Amino acid sequence: MSSSNSCTLCELPVEESGVTADGNAFCCQGCRDVYDALGDIDTVDADDVRETRAERDEDRTVPPDHETTFLEVDGMYCATCEAFIETVASETDGVSNVSSSYVTDTVRVDHDPDVAPVETLKDDISQLGYSAYDRKDAISRRRADNWEMGRIAVGVLMGMMVMLQYVVIIYPTYFDGAFYDERTAEFFSEALASDIATPFFLGIGALTTIILVITGKPILQGAYVAVKTRSPNMDLLVSIAAVSAWLYSTISIAIADEVHLYYDVTVAIIVIVTVGSYYESEIKRKATERLSDLTAVQVDEARRVREDGDTEEVTVDGLTAGDRVLVRGGERIPIDGTVVDGEAAVDEAVVTGESLPVTKTDGDDVVGGSTVSDGALTIRVGEDATSTLDRISELVWDLQSGTHGIQKLADKLATIFVPLVLVLAVVVTTIYLLLGSGIGDALLVGLTVLIVSCPCALGLATPLAVAAGIRDALERSIVVFDDSVFERIRDADTVVFDKTGTLTTGDMTVVDADVDDDLLEKAATLEGRSAHPVGEAIAAERPVADGGAVESETAATADAESDTTADERIESFESHRNGVTGVVDGEEIVVGHPDLLRDRGWTVSEEILETVHEHRETGRVPVAVGRDGSADGVVVVGDDLREGWDETLSAIAETDTDVVVLTGDDARAASRFREHAAIDQVFAGVPPEGKAETVERLGQQGQTVMIGDGTNDAPALAAADLGIALGGGTAMAADAADVALVDDDLSSVDTVFELARATDRRVKGNIGWAFCYNGIAIPLAVTSLLNPLFAAIAMGLSSLLVVTNSSRSLLDD
Repeated sequence: MSSSNSCTLCELPVEESGVTADGNAFCCQGCRDVYDALGDIDTVDADDVRETRAERDEDRTVPPDHETTFLEVDGMYCATCEAFIETVASETDGVSNVSSSYVTDTVRVDHDPDVAPVETLKDDISQLGYSAYDRKDAISRRRADNWEMGRIAVGVLMGMMVMLQYVVIIYPTYFDGAFYDERTAEFFSEALASDIATPFFLGIGALTTIILVITGKPILQGAYVAVKTRSPNMDLLVSIAAVSAWLYSTISIAIADEVHLYYDVTVAIIVIVTVGSYYESEIKRKATERLSDLTAVQVDEARRVREDGDTEEVTVDGLTAGDRVLVRGGERIPIDGTVVDGEAAVDEAVVTGESLPVTKTDGDDVVGGSTVSDGALTIRVGEDATSTLDRISELVWDLQSGTHGIQKLADKLATIFVPLVLVLAVVVTTIYLLLGSGIGDALLVGLTVLIVSCPCALGLATPLAVAAGIRDALERSIVVFDDSVFERIRDADTVVFDKTGTLTTGDMTVVDADVDDDLLEKAATLEGRSAHPVGEAIAAERPVADGGAVESETAATADAESDTTADERIESFESHRNGVTGVVDGEEIVVGHPDLLRDRGWTVSEEILETVHEHRETGRVPVAVGRDGSADGVVVVGDDLREGWDETLSAIAETDTDVVVLTGDDARAASRFREHAAIDQVFAGVPPEGKAETVERLGQQGQTVMIGDGTNDAPALAAADLGIALGGGTAMAADAADVALVDDDLSSVDTVFELARATDRRVKGNIGWAFCYNGIAIPLAVTSLLNPLFAAIAMGLSSLLVVTNSSRSLLDD
C-alpha cells in the first residue's frame, strides 16, 4: 500500500496541491483517471496489483543500511542460470536480497556497500562463464564472448582431424570390404584389434579431450550450474551424452577386447551444438545492429557554476544539493532542479511524452533528462540531487530483474529426460551384471544408453528454430531482443499504445495555415532565426532557395543560399517568451501567442481568438501571425498522425482485443482519440511510473502488449507481457522492450504474433524429429546392438532433418 503522502496509483510523492478523492491521493489527474477506470474492478485493485509485485519479490525487506545495485550479467540464457546467479550472490556476505532475469540479463542486489561493495559483487558473480558489470553503463549493451570464435575454430579444426580418422580407417571396418579391397580391409581390422592401435586411439582421444574441454567449456559450465541448482537443462543433457561417449571410448581402450570408439559422438555433439548456438547469437547480433541509431538520453557530466562565475565539468554523481548547473541550448538537463537564471523552451518528452516544449524561467522546476531547445538555463540542484531519468531507469531495471524468464520447452523436457535416461542406464547396467556380464562390459552398455540420450539434433532444435524466427522477423524489419517471446506469447487481450511518437510521428510540423502565402513566407523567414521547436516547424514552410523543390544532392547548397537570402531580408529580429518579432522586407511581422500582439497594441479579432482556442483544445499549438498592427491569421503547429495508425487499431479491435491509448500528454492532446470506434480507453497525463502501474493492472485481466518509443514509455514496456518499441525511439525504450519495429510500421504488430506462433510450431517440430533418433538408438543401446557407425549415421540424419526444417520460411507453415 502507498503511504499517506504518496500517489495511490504510482507511489510518486504527492504535493499539498495534489489531486485527492475518496481518501486517496494522486500525483496528477492522469493517475486518478487510471485509478477510477481500473481501480474498482474486483480483480485489478491496487492491493491485488501490489500483491502480484510482492509475489515477484517475496519477503523482500531491505535493511536501512543497504542499497540496491543493478548489474547486467552476460551468459544468462535460461531459468537455471537465474537460480545459479541468485544462489551465488546470496552467499556473499552483506547481501540481503537478490533477483535476476535471464530475459533482460539483469540482476538486482540489495547489499551493504561497506561489507559487499559493487566490485565484490561483480567478482563473485563473474564465474563459470558469466560476466557482471554495472547496469548504469550497459543500456542496450549486448556483448559477445571474445573467445567464442576461437573455441569454435578449435572444435572445427580438431574435429576434422578426428573425423578424418573415422571416415578413412574406422568406419570402413564395419562394411566388410565395401570400401576397400579385401586385403586392405583385413589389414585395418587386424591393426585396430591389436595393441599397435592403442597409440592411434589415444591420439584420437587426446584431440577429443581438447575439443570437449575447450569448445565444450560453456556447455560443461551450464551442466555444472544445472547440477548445483538441481534444475536439469539442455546443457546437462548434452554434457551427459558427450562425456559418456568420451568415458566409454576411454574405458574401452583400457579394458575391452573389442574396442568401439564413440569419440566421434563427443566431437559431433559438442561442435554441432556449439556452432548452432553461435549461429543463433550471430543472427541476434545482426538484428540488433539494425538499431544502431537509437537515441541515448543518459547524461554523465554537468557544467557546474563556481562561486567566481566560471564553470567546470564534473560528473553528475559529483553534484550535491544547492549546486548551480549551466545548461545551454541543445543540451540535456543532467539532474532535477529549479531554474534560477535564464529563460528557455524545454522539451520534457523524455518524462511526459509531451510533444510540445514548455517555456521555463526563474522559479520553474525542471527534470533531469529533458532538453533545452533554445536559450540557456542556470539550474539549482534539488535537495535529493537525483535525476528523474535515473528514477525511470531504476524502475525499468527493477521491473526487468523481478520478471523471471520462463523455462524453455527444451529445458522442460530435459527435467524429465535427464532423470529418465540416468535411471535407465543404471537399470540396464544392473541387469547385465545380474545376467553374468563383467563389470566393465556392463558399465559400457550402461554408458551407451547415456551416449544416445542427446543427439545433436536435440541440441540444435531450439537454437535453429529461434534463429529462423529472428531471421524471418528481420526480413520484415522486426528486431527480436528476447527470443523467449516465441514460446510465451500467442495472442493479446489488451494492446496499449503510447501517443506521441507512436500513434503520431512526434515531429512538429505546420498542420494548418489560415494566412496568405506572402505572410506565411515572411513569418517562416523570420522564424528561421528562432531555435524554438514551434519556430523551426514554421520556418520549414519557407521556400527553399528560389521557391522550387531541390534534388537531394543540391539541398545543402540550396539551404545555404536560402539562409543567406533570409539574412539580407531581415532588418531586425527579437525573440520573446511567447513568440518572435521583427522586420522582413520593410514590414513589421509578429508571430506568436495572441497576447504578444495585444501587448504591442495590435488588433486581434474575436474570430482569430476563437480559432486559437479551438485548436488549443485539440492539444495543438495555434500561433497568431500579424503585420503592420493587426493579426491576419493563424498557423497551427502539431505532430501528425502516423501513417496507417487507423487501420492498425481497427484491425486489432476486430480480433476482440481491447485497445488502450496511454500518454503523458494532457487530456487535450489525447482528445482526438476518445471518439475513435476501435479505442476502448484513453488515459492522458500519466507519468512513467503511472504508465507501468496501468499496464500491470491491465495485465491482471489477460496478456498485455505495450507499444511505445520514448524513455517515459520504458517502465510500461518492461511491465507488459510483450513490449514493442519503435526503431526510431530511444535506447532505453528499446532496452526495456522485447521487440522493436525498425521501420516504425504499426501494421507489423500482428506479424510479431504470427512469427511467435510459427516459431513455436517449428521448435516442437524440430524436437519431434530429434526424438525419432532416441526412439531407435536407445533400444539398440539397451540390447547392446549399437555401434559407432550406426550412431554417426542416425545422428547425422536427424541433424540434417532439423537443419532442413529450420531453413524453411516460418510464415509458409
